[in-house]
Amino acid sequence: MKDITWGILGCGDVTEVKSGPAFNKVVNSKIEAVMRRDAKKAEDYAKRHQIKKWYANADDLINDPKINSIYVATPPAFHKNYAVKAMKAGKNVYIEKPVTLTVDECEKLIEVEKQTNQKVTVAHYRRALPLFVKLKELIDSGIIGEVRIIDLKLLQKPNSDMIAKSDDNWRLNPEISGGGLFFDLAPHQLDILVHIFGAPILSKGFSKNQAENSKADDITVGQILFKNNITFSGIWNFNAHPNNEIEQCEIIGSTGKIIFSFFSNEMALVKDGQTEVFSFENPHHIQQNMIEKTVNYFIDKEENPCSLSDALLSIKLMESFTR
Repeated sequence: MKDITWGILGCGDVTEVKSGPAFNKVVNSKIEAVMRRDAKKAEDYAKRHQIKKWYANADDLINDPKINSIYVATPPAFHKNYAVKAMKAGKNVYIEKPVTLTVDECEKLIEVEKQTNQKVTVAHYRRALPLFVKLKELIDSGIIGEVRIIDLKLLQKPNSDMIAKSDDNWRLNPEISGGGLFFDLAPHQLDILVHIFGAPILSKGFSKNQAENSKADDITVGQILFKNNITFSGIWNFNAHPNNEIEQCEIIGSTGKIIFSFFSNEMALVKDGQTEVFSFENPHHIQQNMIEKTVNYFIDKEENPCSLSDALLSIKLMESFTR
């Protein structure tokens, strides 16, 4: 496979800038067709992005003989079935996060991946952003000594600008999203942690619906023990007063600490009474670096930047905090 020809399942808001255009900007990659159940919206997207074909039926796109790879960009409730169909049709798959609604669904995808011998990458694109590449480099270098504590706080007011908007607000419907806004934002954070610190030894937590503004829980608390006795504690609250909003993670070591936000471009290294601030610039299409790595994986030039087995770790953590 020398060139990747993409079909996009679900050309909604997330594909407008964050991901969609990048598929035509990466070497050895182009978009062949897009699909959305609303045919008029699919046609409009295709025309605005200079894509020659559009479909209103997922099976038609999946079975298009000119397409060899599928980007599953639908809400999470549809990820498993579309990814299974794509793999069984002989297509490689790039799938949005959270990869599935449940651990069981992700394990099913791993089975089908093995059966079909297709390639699957999960869109945990922060792995390829400059801040998190540098973060991993700093941790691996031992610059803050032995890591002891990871502390994460994400408190946001209702309808925060941090959270992507959609016409039907599906992120607040657990049957479609998996578990409200926690399931939308926490995968970014937890995946980076397992990417850097490895598979957790144990985890526990709980999730509650304090304000009852929707069907979804609005507060989640979790604890993790990583290898080398590294402890993690995290709180996610989506019904906070605006004055209490915070999104910050501290990684505290034996000789220093690193302070950063998962959703900004700055990071501070605090050591020996001195603070060094790092600033980064993300690509305009924030998934472009990850898409480039995925394309290179599909054409056998790189290793998989985020496998289903990798993504399974963060799904297991989310379930341990919420089920």
